[in-house]
Amino acid sequence: MPNHLKLGIPKGSLETATKELFSQAGWDIATRSRNYFPSIDDPEIRCTLVRSQEMGLYIANGTIDAGLTGQDWLAETAADVAVVSELVYSKASNSPCRWVLIVKQDSDIRTVEDLRGKRIATELVAFTKNFLKQRNINATVDFSWGATEAKVVDGLADAAVEITETGSTIRAHGLRIVCDLLHTHTVFVANHEALQNPWKKQKIENIALLLESALTARDKVLLKMNVPAKRLAQVVKQLPSLHAPTINQLYGDDWLALETVVSRGEVRDLMPVLKAAGAEGILEFALRKMVV
Repeated sequence: MPNHLKLGIPKGSLETATKELFSQAGWDIATRSRNYFPSIDDPEIRCTLVRSQEMGLYIANGTIDAGLTGQDWLAETAADVAVVSELVYSKASNSPCRWVLIVKQDSDIRTVEDLRGKRIATELVAFTKNFLKQRNINATVDFSWGATEAKVVDGLADAAVEITETGSTIRAHGLRIVCDLLHTHTVFVANHEALQNPWKKQKIENIALLLESALTARDKVLLKMNVPAKRLAQVVKQLPSLHAPTINQLYGDDWLALETVVSRGEVRDLMPVLKAAGAEGILEFALRKMVV
């Protein structure tokens, strides 16, 4: 039987973002309604959709060789898996998410210590209980099956521990963030036994490399421009290059072609400066993958 890797794809909020990341890295994953086994254009990989909350457990017991899940759910389940790569992305951005303590705007809860004797709703039960235990805070922590903010709004809980990216949904419900409990991001994890198999280990490391290169590229662009030889020093001085820029001689002796990689957020302010320094024909190219 040919070698194959059993890969877990997170079902739910991370599903679309994960498929987009794999597409940028070079794999097309297609899901179908009510089907838990997405197709992928790689005969060496077999995909399974798994809830992020359970991913670590299925990888730990060997049902799946490797997969993507949240750092928070590994902490919640204490799954014994190997972290292959830290992949900072979420459903809407390339930023870490936060688990925060939320209450009503008029609540008398102002600090974590004010939770004594209160009732808290959350999906992250084990982590929250441990967080409170470490601070000698006695409170009731209830598992929430969803709509956690609504439990606070309706008075079913005094507070909630909920995940957020920007906090906008929490504010829209008329709630207030008391403090952050945990910052989390996506991780690519693998079964320890799978990493003892040379073929699987290499396949897992190749996937990690390409996923990392796709995420790195999202924040970078390639700039190309023509520069008069006599203005080269002025132009190069303005470049916040990853490494030294690549410079090639154009036909004749008076002009040079220059290219460099810069952060996407720098381009808006950088282009006018480069133009003023003497660069012409400045082009910006999006990157798909970047191995550093």
